[in-house]
Amino acid sequence: MNRRLLAVLMGLVAISVGVLINYFGDRLINYVAPPPGIRLELFWGVSTFSPYWVLTLFVPPLIAGFFVSMIYGLGGKLICYFVPIIVRGYSYYQMTGHEGLPDGVTLLPFGYWVLVLIVAIEAAAIGGVFGEILIKKTYGRRPPHLLHKKAADNKLSNLES
Repeated sequence: MNRRLLAVLMGLVAISVGVLINYFGDRLINYVAPPPGIRLELFWGVSTFSPYWVLTLFVPPLIAGFFVSMIYGLGGKLICYFVPIIVRGYSYYQMTGHEGLPDGVTLLPFGYWVLVLIVAIEAAAIGGVFGEILIKKTYGRRPPHLLHKKAADNKLSNLES
């Protein structure tokens, strides 16, 4: 199989798994939260910004970004940006008229919703960076054998013998 095709397929699988984790994480927090539930696209007034709202904004995208990066490998922190865009976009699309809005609630204007989306994307990026750190065992561009003194000493002893 062609390497590029394999990379594209692994990217699609990783994004699909991330979307499922993010979507069902949102639904799980929505199930646990007290009524009326949590939807990031809806504005109930000041009571909108509860601890459950913050959990829904940060935790599912962070976990999804971590798993996307672990599945895809190096470069996963770049494709994990698509997961919150897909999940939050679908959720906003649902709220624009395909699901009825509850009484006393308004849909966030598109500009405000984009700000919420950017925060969710950054949470996914943090999870993606954590996943890449676990894959590489270091952060940055240098390989571990150049950073660790013990590995460098082993290399020198191997060269001498």
